[in-house]
Amino acid sequence: MDVKIFADIVGADFYAGVPDSQLKALCDYLMAGYGLDPHHHIIAANEGNALALASGYNLATGKIPAVYMQNSGLGNIVNPSTSLTNPKVYSIPVIFIVGWRGEPGVHDEPQHIYQGAITNELLDLLGIRHFTLSKDTTESELRGVMEDFRAVLDGGEDVAFIVRKGALTFDGKISYGNDYSMVREEVIRRIISVSGNDPVISTTGKTSRELFELRTTHERDFLTVGSMGHASSIALGVALQKPGVKVWCVDGDGAAIMHLGAMAVTGTISPRNLVHIVINNSAHESVGGLPTAAGRINLPEIAKACGYVHVYSVGDYDALDEALRTARGADGLAFIEAKAKIGSRPDLGRPTTTARENMRAFSGYVRGL
Repeated sequence: MDVKIFADIVGADFYAGVPDSQLKALCDYLMAGYGLDPHHHIIAANEGNALALASGYNLATGKIPAVYMQNSGLGNIVNPSTSLTNPKVYSIPVIFIVGWRGEPGVHDEPQHIYQGAITNELLDLLGIRHFTLSKDTTESELRGVMEDFRAVLDGGEDVAFIVRKGALTFDGKISYGNDYSMVREEVIRRIISVSGNDPVISTTGKTSRELFELRTTHERDFLTVGSMGHASSIALGVALQKPGVKVWCVDGDGAAIMHLGAMAVTGTISPRNLVHIVINNSAHESVGGLPTAAGRINLPEIAKACGYVHVYSVGDYDALDEALRTARGADGLAFIEAKAKIGSRPDLGRPTTTARENMRAFSGYVRGL
């Protein structure tokens, strides 16, 4: 279905959300029509943030907003959907648009399998009426569903569209980029060259995929293929238990922003052996390239304010190499922002080991240090 038809039927003029590859047609349509006009479209830090923004919009206007997300983001909306928008609390109507990763019977990555299997059950448990949109859904069918949903929304309840792969299409062409020169895969190559045999925890998406392909053996790396935004906290947990070992976290800007409070906790504890690197391309690249707030905020200053001891921001390889060597030899919590352009190899593969195999190998390696 053409995404414009879908958007016209849904009828919302305010969207907040976190980009998803399954919803790329919708995300590109919103960027083409609204860009980042905050009166109509906000790319949120996380899905709970998006739902709170939508709630404020409804309180101020009386109109019904839309919140978009990958189904992995349902975990982030459990609290506000049960304690804010729920009919037994404030009864704020919201339309959820949920990309269905890990749909049963459809091949997907391991981090999506369980979430995909429980997507419908989770929405049922939250009391959110839902409809699954597929390639075969007709315009008249969708109009009928939306008519039924209007009655539910008028009663102060939320509704959701679960969007299957390829269900929405967009004919427009949207390109995303920045002015940085470094390439993320080369940044990672230089990180592992300096880190040597130290353990590395990498964030979800292409970062972990590139790290896996750059290594010939993988026991030193924990690939956080899911749990977006939590790699730095995993790294903190490891660093605290291995104070004599330098621990490296290779993070992304979208992931760091998603749970930015983790930096405050890390800075407060201030382990002397942790290096937190954020490869900042100011984009949600793994799900289409839509912008994050990282292009308009100062992550190094945030790190300093949180209590990181050694803080660097680099935009070329010479500066990166110097910052990496200095951080490895330094005594104290370090933060490196490495500015990189958007893009990856077209033949970039995926990890060939399972998540459990990765966990066992990494855990065995770290416990032996």
